[in-house]
Amino acid sequence: MPELPEVETVRRGLEPVLAGARLSRVEARRPDLRFPFPEGFVQRLTGAVIQRLDRRAKYILAPLSVGETLIMHLGMTGRFEIERPQGAERPGEFHYAADPDPKHAHVLFETEAGARVTYYDPRRFGYMALVETALMDLHPWFAGLGPEPLSDGFDAARLAHAFEGRRQGPKTLLLDQKIVAGLGNIYVCEALHRARISPFRPAGRISRPRLERLVAAVRQVLEEAIAAGGSTISDYAAADGALGYFQHSFRVYDRQGRPCPNEGCDGVIARRVQAGRSTFYCPKCQR
Repeated sequence: MPELPEVETVRRGLEPVLAGARLSRVEARRPDLRFPFPEGFVQRLTGAVIQRLDRRAKYILAPLSVGETLIMHLGMTGRFEIERPQGAERPGEFHYAADPDPKHAHVLFETEAGARVTYYDPRRFGYMALVETALMDLHPWFAGLGPEPLSDGFDAARLAHAFEGRRQGPKTLLLDQKIVAGLGNIYVCEALHRARISPFRPAGRISRPRLERLVAAVRQVLEEAIAAGGSTISDYAAADGALGYFQHSFRVYDRQGRPCPNEGCDGVIARRVQAGRSTFYCPKCQR
């Protein structure tokens, strides 16, 4: 599933064509994705102006001039594609995904300026909803979400409070969206490795200086991944079709059996299943 950097990359790709644009036509080509579309979905969107594009956790949010917000989640295989002008070529310096199969084109957004954005989703695990903007924070998808990991609200003090007395490993807790919003398996593995903290160490026993290091590592990993356009593991592509590059910078994720890249460490990357997910780490330098 796309994690925070991938969702942020998609948001940034859509922003130039959708932020401030009026939707002249919306087409839903089926009644549902993972969930049914809300009643009057097409009619409520048509004619509305998208005031801006935001991101909260792994959701893309489009506040509308009509007082509602369009919520979009990519699920496992969801992908937006901005239609290129006839005959236009993509820049040659990037790698691009193959054009999506038209049979998986489920939602079309067309603006007054003539931009066309299509949402594709082969497995239909993504979803969209319309929620009254003033009540967004009370919606079950957002109520209780922790701070954004790139915001001032995410710091060592908050982690120390969340980890206090906890015996679970820090990886399990960092994936808890109530503690911090938007983190996923890939980037938590990478951040813990950079901070040299074991994914299995009881979180309540991690010292404050090491939590400071962990917060810095989380921010660094996310910022680097966003700059690289996210990570393409299977289906992910940006709104212009470009593939992510950060997977080429992984230090531990999916690198079991390879030498640990941390300076001064001669360990080997290992893999263990933790809470149903693969955890990649160095048993020697992550303590």
